[in-house]
Amino acid sequence: MNNDGKIDILLLNLGEPPTLLINRTESSNHAVSFKLIGTKSKPRRYWRPRTVTAGDLVQFSEVRGGSSYASQNDLRLHFGLGANATMSTVEVAWPAGRRSLSMTLAADNIYTIVEEKGVEKRAQLVSVKERARMPRRCL
Repeated sequence: MNNDGKIDILLLNLGEPPTLLINRTESSNHAVSFKLIGTKSKPRRYWRPRTVTAGDLVQFSEVRGGSSYASQNDLRLHFGLGANATMSTVEVAWPAGRRSLSMTLAADNIYTIVEEKGVEKRAQLVSVKERARMPRRCL
C-alpha cells in the first residue's frame, strides 16, 4: 500500500468497511519489488518462477493473480533480501519461453522489467524517514 518494501494487507469485510493492515515493522533489512510487463507473452494469472540472487540468498517467486473468490494478489514480485544491499543476478522466465537476465541491481527499489527490453524503470522504496514526513492521509 505504501511502497516501503513491507507487505501490507487490505481485507474486504462483508457489510462492513474494509480493514487495512499496514506493516510498520522497523528493520534495517533490504527488499525489492519487480513489476513485469510482457510484450510477447500473454498476461496470465500464473507466470513461471523468477529468481533473485543476493549474496548466499537465492529466492524464487511467481506472479499470482487472484487466489480465491473476490481476492487479488499484488501482481508485483516482492523479495526480502535481509542484509544484502544488492542483487548479483535477477532472472525472469517469460511465459513465451524467453529469459531476461539482469546483473548487479540495488535493493530498496521497485523495478519495471519489460520483456525483450530489460529494466526500463526504477523507483525507490519509501523509507521510514520519508514515511514519517508524509501526511498521514498519504499513507
